[in-house]
Amino acid sequence: MGLAISIGVLVDLLEHDPEEAEWLQEDLAVVNEVLSAAGLAPHAEPRELPPLRSRAAIGSFPYSFIHYLRRAYAYRANSPDWMATPVEDGVDPSEDPAVDDALSDMQSHLICHSDAEGLYVPVDFDEVLYAEPDQKLPGGILGSSYRLLDELVLVAPALGIELADGELSDQEAERIGRLIDADQGLHREYVSWLRLYESARLSIAHKTAIVFN
Repeated sequence: MGLAISIGVLVDLLEHDPEEAEWLQEDLAVVNEVLSAAGLAPHAEPRELPPLRSRAAIGSFPYSFIHYLRRAYAYRANSPDWMATPVEDGVDPSEDPAVDDALSDMQSHLICHSDAEGLYVPVDFDEVLYAEPDQKLPGGILGSSYRLLDELVLVAPALGIELADGELSDQEAERIGRLIDADQGLHREYVSWLRLYESARLSIAHKTAIVFN
């Protein structure tokens, strides 16, 4: 079992699993309740989409991988010159004090989110949104695809990822893919960064939610 990060989910489910599509639409209705309570416009999930081309070959990975990326972001956000090095074997990145501090601040859309389920929507808002206890929102926390992308751009230099005005070139995406295939060093950070970056990019471009499951 691992974390799958998907976009365009409703379109796929309407075609292949209508019953599951109904459950997702119920989740999206709760999303709009949370958005409305924050004074934000609702999200209308597309029911038709063109083919979505992600440059991330890996769509799912162990739950632990995203914690390595969150740790890197927590350090980079506090120290602009910080550069990532591989986390030592046996060390749990989710227990790093920098991550604990970021969780306490409740500001990071990358860190303050479930690592197992939940959504990001292409709605531009600054603060992470929390569902009320009686609202059955997967993961209980709603993030913005825009803020997620901003945070991925911020942490990219710490991972040695080169962007041009926040955009990832095909050549750089291919280079990251080769580093992932090498399965060493910062490969866990690269896997989760590339999947999340591509998901956020396509989420914003096509106005479709990012779904963790």
